[in-house]
Amino acid sequence: MKKSIYSLTKDQLTDWLLERGQKKFRAEQVWNWLYVKRVQSFEEMNNVNKECLQLLSEHFVMQTLKESVKQESADGTIKFLFQLEDGNLIETVLMRFHYGLSVCVTTQVGCNIGCSFCASGLLKKSRDLDAGEIVGQIMKVQEHLDAAGKQERVSHIVVMGIGEPFDNYTNLMNFLTVVNDQKGLSIGARHITVSTSGLAKKIREFADEQTQVNLAVSLHAPNDDLRSKIMIINKAFPIEKLMDSVDYYLEKTNRRITFEYILLRDVNDHVEEAKQLADLLENKRHLSYVNLIPYNPVDEHGQYQRSTPEAIDAFFQTLKKRGINCGVRMEQGTDIDAACGQLRSKQIKKEKVAN
Repeated sequence: MKKSIYSLTKDQLTDWLLERGQKKFRAEQVWNWLYVKRVQSFEEMNNVNKECLQLLSEHFVMQTLKESVKQESADGTIKFLFQLEDGNLIETVLMRFHYGLSVCVTTQVGCNIGCSFCASGLLKKSRDLDAGEIVGQIMKVQEHLDAAGKQERVSHIVVMGIGEPFDNYTNLMNFLTVVNDQKGLSIGARHITVSTSGLAKKIREFADEQTQVNLAVSLHAPNDDLRSKIMIINKAFPIEKLMDSVDYYLEKTNRRITFEYILLRDVNDHVEEAKQLADLLENKRHLSYVNLIPYNPVDEHGQYQRSTPEAIDAFFQTLKKRGINCGVRMEQGTDIDAACGQLRSKQIKKEKVAN
């Protein structure tokens, strides 16, 4: 299978063309056609010479994703199920906020992190996505927006879909480079957030990149006993090791970290856990924000339920009183398959039944 042209950063595209006898300015032309004019085929690049176009078409394809299912919510959220060239399925979500249009992208086919409450891990990881397949998700969503004719553009990205982004580090960084390029999609680094389940070594590596991209850590519990029960990853990177890497990141970048905390009824949503969380973040509260997330129930994880509004409020108020910056995430897409990985899992089950 040919590689997606979206896999290449501008520098990589430039080097690739130079190695094959093309002029440097050809890369600028091709880049502009791809990300500013957003053409659907190489043939549409009408100011690029035939030799260059032939080279590109011989070695690359433009898009390797095909829309399989599209669910639209009453609040404007759209969940896409895309099929890759090898037949695998991935999810991408478009969300509307007052500050712009945000897309949640997937980085792996399946997930091996094994969080016990999560729909993404119902199907184990079979492979990483290459950079072009991640960029391709943004391009397909932008194609949908362009077709609507409202002059809307993707302005924000969250790397929080299926998979652990830091377990696919090189492709992740190439993706970030592509979408951030000022002469292309020009999505500001501070409008991009990467979420990790807590791969401590990669958090340090990411800190060393000195990028302006935001970091979110999926914490979900304030102590090792509880976190290990609901997140297997905690056995490899317990909270002390995770927080050491967080401290390194904060010292290196002086950038705020968001801590994601899914509230599970009678599991991690007591006032006691809120106090423990406040203690854990006490020495870094000036650069911390806790995002409290009401749980989206998943059929296969019936042991977990959404916390009551009263429990959510008590947790929130406890953190606020302790001086911890926090908020309850606004829910979107609740009338469609809201939980990450849920649509993909259901579709694969349907296909198995049909066969």
